[in-house]
Amino acid sequence: MKKFALSANQIKPLAEGLGGCIATDRITVDGAPVGYMVREPADHLDDSGWCFMAGDESQDYMDEPAHHAIYDVNTIANYSPDIIPFLNAPPCSAFARDPDTGKLVEVPYEEPLE
Repeated sequence: MKKFALSANQIKPLAEGLGGCIATDRITVDGAPVGYMVREPADHLDDSGWCFMAGDESQDYMDEPAHHAIYDVNTIANYSPDIIPFLNAPPCSAFARDPDTGKLVEVPYEEPLE
């Protein structure tokens, strides 16, 4: 059973109605801020296309399905409210946290490996 960094009663309506997303445990369990976010084309109506990571996850970490789950985008916005201005970016968009400023900035989108 995962112990989340935020309890259910701490989740506020910040970015509702945007659908589901994938986020890693580095964010939801460890409480790390979103360090990398990428929007893929949506697979279905309730899919926002967003995937959120802390940015320090290894490939081995990402290969383990237990380390990520599907959440409502609003939930992840509560963990890292600074993602909100970017949530309406089109598919094939990516943002990363600048190590010098600590702010999320647009970065080149890279298509996922098949």
